[in-house]
Amino acid sequence: MRKAVVTRKTDETDVSVEVNLDGKGARSISTGVGFLDHMLDQLSRHSLIDMKIKTVGDLHIDMHHTTEDTGIALGQAISKALGDRKGIRRYGHCYLAMDEALSRAAIDVSGRPFLVWRTEFSATKIGDMDTELFREFFQAFAMNAGVTLHVETLYGANNHHIAESCFKAVARALRDCIEIDGRMPDAVPSTKGTLGGQE
Repeated sequence: MRKAVVTRKTDETDVSVEVNLDGKGARSISTGVGFLDHMLDQLSRHSLIDMKIKTVGDLHIDMHHTTEDTGIALGQAISKALGDRKGIRRYGHCYLAMDEALSRAAIDVSGRPFLVWRTEFSATKIGDMDTELFREFFQAFAMNAGVTLHVETLYGANNHHIAESCFKAVARALRDCIEIDGRMPDAVPSTKGTLGGQE
């Protein structure tokens, strides 16, 4: 079983993350940010990654540190659970429709962290959460998971639908790329013979 635990404690946040990449999407999530909890719930459910996430952050200031540091710790946990990346499919993508909104995500578990974010919101907040923080979450996640991540919303009107379609698309793409390839279960899918800076 590909599992990992990561804890991250700073003067701004205290984050604990547990993941099981071979799970069924079981989750226990508490960040103190309601809409972020909802999005992480979708990420776990549709990736089939079991997640336990507990973040206590300086929400009396704003939600930035809580959102970013949760993304950092979750990315680190997934990277740790992937280990040497042996047997994974490596690439995943998804077009995700949610009512009027359509978003797509593509992931390469490349060891070369990069984010392309092409999603815009017509409102500055969804609930109490600043919409600009969604990019910050995925930036932190991609950098620390060691993945190349492209997220784009092709169209949409409802901001909740746009955000949720992004998280669900990433979840489904992530599910595909971390699955074990039955045809090559013992090989690292790279001509270099290594992924993610692993020894």
